[in-house]
Amino acid sequence: MMDKISLEMRRHSAAHVLAAAVLELFPGTKADIGPATEKGFYYDFASEHTFTAEDLALLEEKMRQIIARDLPIERWEISREEATQLFANAGQTYKLERLADIAVGETISTYAIGQFVDLCRGPHVASTGQIGVVKLLSIAGAYYRGNEKNQQLQRIYGTAFETQKELDRYLENLEEAKLRDHRRLGKELQLFAIDNDVGQGLILWLPRGTILRMELQNFIAKELQWQGYQQVMTPHVARLGLFRTSGHFPYYREAQFEPIADREDLDASLSYGELSQSLESGQRDGFLIKPMNCPGHIKIYQNTPKSYRDLPCRLAEFGTVYRWEQSGELSGMTRVRGFTQDDAHIFCTDEQLEEEILGCISLVQKILDTMAMRECRVRVSLRDPKSDKYIGGDEAWEKSERALRQAVRRLNLPFSEEIGEAAFYGPKIDFIVRDVLGREWQLGTVQVDYNLPARFQVSYVGADNRLHTPVLIHRAPFGSLERFCGVLIEHFGGNFPLWLAPEQLRLLPINDALVPYAQTVRDFLVKKDLRVSVDDHADKLGAKIRRAELEKIPCVAVIGAKERDSGELSVRSRICADYDGNHTISTLAEKLLDDIRTRKLPDAFLET
Repeated sequence: MMDKISLEMRRHSAAHVLAAAVLELFPGTKADIGPATEKGFYYDFASEHTFTAEDLALLEEKMRQIIARDLPIERWEISREEATQLFANAGQTYKLERLADIAVGETISTYAIGQFVDLCRGPHVASTGQIGVVKLLSIAGAYYRGNEKNQQLQRIYGTAFETQKELDRYLENLEEAKLRDHRRLGKELQLFAIDNDVGQGLILWLPRGTILRMELQNFIAKELQWQGYQQVMTPHVARLGLFRTSGHFPYYREAQFEPIADREDLDASLSYGELSQSLESGQRDGFLIKPMNCPGHIKIYQNTPKSYRDLPCRLAEFGTVYRWEQSGELSGMTRVRGFTQDDAHIFCTDEQLEEEILGCISLVQKILDTMAMRECRVRVSLRDPKSDKYIGGDEAWEKSERALRQAVRRLNLPFSEEIGEAAFYGPKIDFIVRDVLGREWQLGTVQVDYNLPARFQVSYVGADNRLHTPVLIHRAPFGSLERFCGVLIEHFGGNFPLWLAPEQLRLLPINDALVPYAQTVRDFLVKKDLRVSVDDHADKLGAKIRRAELEKIPCVAVIGAKERDSGELSVRSRICADYDGNHTISTLAEKLLDDIRTRKLPDAFLET
């Protein structure tokens, strides 16, 4: 029977056990919600007591005791009046607010573990003994209902598995994830920085990180050139009216920075609130820091008349966009407020649509293969017909959803469908990639859109000499360079393939007298387009080797009198055993350049 219990049920039930333990050990605590997550579970609490790491140990032990007692987890359906009285008597004000969210006529259910009763839809395991093994992991702050204007609660994170072996494996991966954390490695390897004076969620690309980013840009730019894309550039701000036409304002309103008033249209008598309201309502126009590149690309398409002979028209841009994310949701490079998309928009006919989608998918697949991201699933995100957050009619949505399904099936890709996850203007394909630690990341996306061309009255002259409306494909294989680089740092653990490494080779002269020779070797290799440096610190060789290891330099070459006299380099590599040993300078250069051209992967990522 145990193998029929889902991991989600175990973890959701474990969250209830955590709440029971907290209320027993810390009376007076108010409980909010405790869902299962992909990695475990959490529960939010309001308490005058500030939870500590020592408290986690006590709570974990109490949870184990409750699990060992194999207490039944009983479901009861009760009336709204009974639920109100139950939670009011217990002083659980957050539960009363959550109760108010349940629509009139919906079933109200509670689950009880001993004396602890929680408001919950379920489902849960039948008894606490079926939960398995648990581990509490950390404490964090979390705003009530995710709104930073509300009270900050204390969130306790944990996880649960059926067996201790599974939990131990997870905890080992967790430790490895800490070592690979892109925020730590980004600082240690001097790739990027985030500065409060600049703003949270806004990335400063340091010289080494910029090399990584530019190599990725150059890689995809060459692919785009071969596929017939034209590079364009659009401004970072545009008229607010442009985004009203596209629908980003108001449909995407919550994810945008505040509109900017036109200085020529300012009225000193208006308060800030009145000015903001007039911009929101459309009484006056202003500017918006762009949340999307597509309206600008549409305007570039419309700059000159098009005929069917000009289609497909593929416009690409490394365009930086800005989204307002709550401060509690920001995370290094993977959740930011300003990011650069490898964005492109393809204007095509209905007949060309499927082949263009297949071309977009093949580009994503090539990128993932090059990065050794071999485990990938596809999520087809569709409209929820019952929701009012989408623009356009049923016919346009049905055509776009059908086109995406056909393309995915034609490539025999495993996929799932998610209702309600589409963009407001069209359905999309999202590529969910699993990294070396088994964690999933949403990266590239392909979207089909019949709605924005209609809203902007985009057209082309068909073979019948009449105006027609093209289909618009939005696609970004990387997703964003910030997020992709953050994932890449963790995927490779900072041990990048040679072609991506900010520094590819470091020369280590064993004494100061050999530094001039090492510099001559460096100059020769740099002219061959290799990224090479000389460690000219007055340190012993061991210290230089250790420094290169900490900075994760792919290859180091020791230069002593013997190497100088023979014209060879003694190479050690952390990514490829084939580089180890003695090589002439020219032979080494040819070998490295050949592997850079072919984008060779580190040994650890080669398929066996």
